[in-house]
Amino acid sequence: MERRDFLKSASAASLIATGLAPTGHAAQHQGSQGEKFTMKFGPHAGHFKHAAGDDVLDQIRYAHDQGFTAWEDNRAPRRPVAEQQAMGKLLEQLGMTMGVFVSYADFKNPTLTGHRMRIDERKRDPQAVREMVETKMLEAVDVAKRLGATWTTIVPGAVDLSLLDEYQTQNVVEILKRCADILEPHGIVAVLEPLNRINHPGCFLQRVGQAHQVCKMVDSPSVKILDDLYHQQITEGSLITNMIDAWDEIAYIQVGDVPGRKEPTTGEINYQHIFQWLKDRGYDGVVGMEHGISINGPEGEAKLIESYRAVDAS
Repeated sequence: MERRDFLKSASAASLIATGLAPTGHAAQHQGSQGEKFTMKFGPHAGHFKHAAGDDVLDQIRYAHDQGFTAWEDNRAPRRPVAEQQAMGKLLEQLGMTMGVFVSYADFKNPTLTGHRMRIDERKRDPQAVREMVETKMLEAVDVAKRLGATWTTIVPGAVDLSLLDEYQTQNVVEILKRCADILEPHGIVAVLEPLNRINHPGCFLQRVGQAHQVCKMVDSPSVKILDDLYHQQITEGSLITNMIDAWDEIAYIQVGDVPGRKEPTTGEINYQHIFQWLKDRGYDGVVGMEHGISINGPEGEAKLIESYRAVDAS
C-alpha cells in the first residue's frame, strides 16, 4: 500500500475508532472521505502532523487527500529555499492554492507608524525603516515565486503614542505605497491584518474599517485587507456587515472560533452561515485556517476535518 493510501485509510479508521465519525445531519453534509470541500479552506503547516508526520510535503499531500484545495504557512520564508521550491511544485501538481505567508510583522515596535525601529529609540529614522521594508518586500517576491503564492501578510507594528493617529496613518500609508511599487509588477498582494487588542495589545491596525481607509489611501491592487474573523469577532462583531462595508478592499479571509481560537463549531461564530454567505457573494479565494485544534493528537486532527465538513458551504 502506498503511503498516501495508507494515510487516508488511517484517517478514516481514526474517525471511527474515536467516535468522531459524523452522524445524522453532519454525516449528510460531510460527504465521502476525501471529497473536495466547496470552500477553498487552507490548513496550516502542523495541522496534520500526527496523521502525516513532520514533513510539510507529506502534510500537504495528506490535506489534499482529505479534500482541501489550499494551504497556508506563515513561516514559509524561514524554510530552506529548496523546501520552498518543493512546496510550490507540489502544490501546483496537486492543483492546490498557496495562501498567505508572513513577509513583515511587528507586534511591539512603532516601525511603520512612527518610523522608529525600536520602541525605546527616540530618534525617527524614516530612511532606515524604508530600506528595511524594501528588503523584506524584495525577499517576499522571491519567496512568493518559489511557492507560487499571491498573498503575503503585513502587520504594520505598534501604536506610536508620541504621534497623533493621523500622522501615524500617513506614515503607514507612505511605506505601504513603496511596498506596492515593489510587489505590483509581480502580481503579489500585501494583505493587512487587523489584530484584536486582547491578544495583541498596542498594535496599530485593529479594525477592518481602519484597514479599509489605509487601503483607499494607498490605492493599489497590491495592498488589500486580510479579514481574520477571529480577531474581528473580538474587536467589532457584526462580521458580515463589516465585510459588506469593506468588501472592495478585502482580498483574503482567515478564521478561528471565539473563544479559544480553535476550529469552527467550538465557539460562538456561526461559520456555516458565514461560509454560505461568502460563497453566495462569489468569494472564491482562500479561507485560511489560522487557528489551533481543540483536541490534542490524532483525534483532534480528525475532528478538525469533521468540523470543516459540517460548516462547508453547499
